[in-house]
Amino acid sequence: MFDIPLAAVGIRTVAPAPVPGPALASSALAAVSSSATEPVLVGGISFGAHLAAEWAVRNPARCAGLVLALPAWHGSPGSAPASLSARLSASQVRSLGVAGALAAAEMPPWLADELGRAWRGYGGGLADSLEVAASRAAPTFAELETLDVPVGIAACADDPIHPAGEAREWAAALPRAAVCSTRLAVVGTDPEALGRAAVLAWLRAGGRPGGVE
Repeated sequence: MFDIPLAAVGIRTVAPAPVPGPALASSALAAVSSSATEPVLVGGISFGAHLAAEWAVRNPARCAGLVLALPAWHGSPGSAPASLSARLSASQVRSLGVAGALAAAEMPPWLADELGRAWRGYGGGLADSLEVAASRAAPTFAELETLDVPVGIAACADDPIHPAGEAREWAAALPRAAVCSTRLAVVGTDPEALGRAAVLAWLRAGGRPGGVE
C-alpha cells in the first residue's frame, strides 16, 4: 500500500514479515530497530501505525519521519471501536475459523477479501495476534508531542472503526503533521489511495522527496 506512493518520491520500502502470536508487537519493533542503520522513515496501517509511532517515541534520533494510516486510538485502547472489533474477531476466529469469522463480519466484499489474504498469513497465530493488537496501548498525546519530525497521516472519512477524528487528534498533538483523507469506497477500487494520502500528508508536513525528511 505504501510501496508505490513512496517509490514515486524516491523512497524504497522495507517491510519485515510479521511474527504471528503473542510476540507480534515486540518482534515488529525489533525488526525495525535491526534494519534502521540510519535515520529512517517508518510507517504502518492501523495497529502498524501505532507500532511505528511507538518505535519513533523510543528511538527519536533514529526516526526521520512517519507515514501513518488509520490510527485507531491513543494511550490505552479502552472501548475504541478498533479494539472491540479485534477482540470480537479473535473470538470468532477461535470458534468459527477464519472463513467463518469473515462470513460473520459485516463488511464490503473487497475488505473481506483483503482481510482474508492478510489473516491467512498468520496461520494458527491469528487469534493471539488480534488480541495483541486489541490490547496494546498506543502512544499518548504527550508522547506524540515529543516527535519533531514530519508526519503524514491518512484517514478515511467514512471509517467507523478508525475514526477520522482520531487521525486529526494525532496530527494536532504532533509538532509537524498533516492529515489527508480518502474514503473506504475509493480504497476498495484503488488500494494505493490510502498510501498516497499518507505520503501526500507527509510532504505537506515537510517531508522531502528523494530523502528521509
